[in-house]
Amino acid sequence: MLEFGQVSGRARLHDADSSAPLIVAVHGGTYDSAYFDVPGHSLLDRAVADHLPIIAIDRAGYGDTPLLAKSAMTLRGQGQFLVGALGDIWRLHGEGRPGLFVIGHSIGAAISLFAASNPGDLPLLGLAVSGVGMRTPSEHKAMWESFPDEDLVGLPDEVKDGVMFGPEGSYDPQAPAAARIANRTVPRVEIVDIVSNWAGDAENVLGAIRVPVHYRQGEFDRLWLVDEDEVKLFEKALSQSPLVDAAMATGMGHCLDFHTIGAAFQREQLRFAVRCGEVS
Repeated sequence: MLEFGQVSGRARLHDADSSAPLIVAVHGGTYDSAYFDVPGHSLLDRAVADHLPIIAIDRAGYGDTPLLAKSAMTLRGQGQFLVGALGDIWRLHGEGRPGLFVIGHSIGAAISLFAASNPGDLPLLGLAVSGVGMRTPSEHKAMWESFPDEDLVGLPDEVKDGVMFGPEGSYDPQAPAAARIANRTVPRVEIVDIVSNWAGDAENVLGAIRVPVHYRQGEFDRLWLVDEDEVKLFEKALSQSPLVDAAMATGMGHCLDFHTIGAAFQREQLRFAVRCGEVS
């Protein structure tokens, strides 16, 4: 486990193109930074193959990154924390590079969007997000609020697999077991916040983002309301972004990285990052 200022995580920084943007990946709920380094599905390995520098961080409450005060464990509070962490990472590893590019998944995507909406003086070039929408199903609020009132809560592996993956045939049958190396408990505050408050915040957060955004959402994502209209609403809300590449991933589930399109999806994200670096 490596330390990057305020956060722990894992990195591939050797043999990277010195002119490439520094990519920082932000995992979702119930996974740590290993989400981006599962054998056979590793975004970090794909970045290395393209000579791109990448760091996958552990968010607050994951890995060796401590929990924040409960009031700061909301998506907004974690977004502010992420801005500070990205600043540390940039000072440590950004010299000579055109800027930062953030890849966020699920709750990590929402937190990344909060950070991008108010990035301060970060040299943010753009971001790629997946596994986040505008609205969650109404029944999810009661479900998550029913979890024990503890700082960290967990999901049984079989229940989690049913939520994170799409229909049979959309992923390799070995993928759910492989992905379990990244499974962790989740801070209860963040999962309650995303089902209780994100829908009310999303339009304003997205509307404040002024960098290019790559967006993909699985057609069979069971954590969000998903159809073509929802994807268009997300794209429309990014009204100040100079470039938006938004689309539904047909036939796929929540964790696109672990589905049959995972390799192509990750390459798209990395190409988008390079493009943002080239036009900076």
